[in-house]
Amino acid sequence: MKGQLAEMMARHAVPGRLDWIGLRSARHAVIDAVNSVELTEAGLIGDHGRAGKRAVTLIQAEHLPVIAALSGNVLVLPAQLRRNLVISGLNLLAVRKGLLRIGGVTLEIHAPCPPCSRMEAELGPGGYNAMRGHGGWYASVVRPGPIHLGDIVTPG
Repeated sequence: MKGQLAEMMARHAVPGRLDWIGLRSARHAVIDAVNSVELTEAGLIGDHGRAGKRAVTLIQAEHLPVIAALSGNVLVLPAQLRRNLVISGLNLLAVRKGLLRIGGVTLEIHAPCPPCSRMEAELGPGGYNAMRGHGGWYASVVRPGPIHLGDIVTPG
């Protein structure tokens, strides 16, 4: 049984895709959407992020409509959520504490990225709670390089 569980946990139906990239020049700055970015061990070039386990933040595209529904909004845009990367098609929870490849870059997913109090301003009253459990993940950069919109995303 233990071997079967490990096999199932290593299997994914389809690869994911990089759908959106956002950079913030400073902590509370407006997020700029870009088509590509270079990653170093310290994070995304042009982003204010810090080196280490929180160098990059990610969220699943599939969670955006859930957050919209839970916050009473018709639509939630990636820039409102203040994450760097939006990934579709691959369950990021299933990669927790593991490696994630985006194009030629490798990230290590560490832990859930909790919402901040700014979600109340971005999403309205209850925005903070709408994000709980759907706020995405933070990661460190294991193998730096460029990433581009549309890049394939796979575990490992």
